[in-house]
Amino acid sequence: MCKALTEAQYARIAHVFPVQRGNVAIPNLQVLNALLYIAEQGCKWRALPERFGRWHTIYTRLNRWTKQGVLQRVWAELLRERLAEGEFPAAALDSTIIGVHQQGAGAPKKGGLKRLGARAAG
Repeated sequence: MCKALTEAQYARIAHVFPVQRGNVAIPNLQVLNALLYIAEQGCKWRALPERFGRWHTIYTRLNRWTKQGVLQRVWAELLRERLAEGEFPAAALDSTIIGVHQQGAGAPKKGGLKRLGARAAG
């Protein structure tokens, strides 16, 4: 893994990022450093330190980059420029994206089914 990138290091890989348009509050370097922090620390999105900006903004940009193939190019460029070491995980799972089957949501109730109506009262 690697630590936060500097402006000079980012300049070496900036060509793989899409051009930022409009009112962009968080630059690509800051988003990339946030992603590197999450990959290295393994923290939850909501636990991302405030110095990186709003976690939801970072997550949204990551999602967009992943769908456009930008993230794969960024990781390849980081390794090619020797700004990062080792392999980055291909997938990450946490309990927020793994659903439980409806029958696995709770234990069976004691006593089975109860009958409704007059017979159940007796």
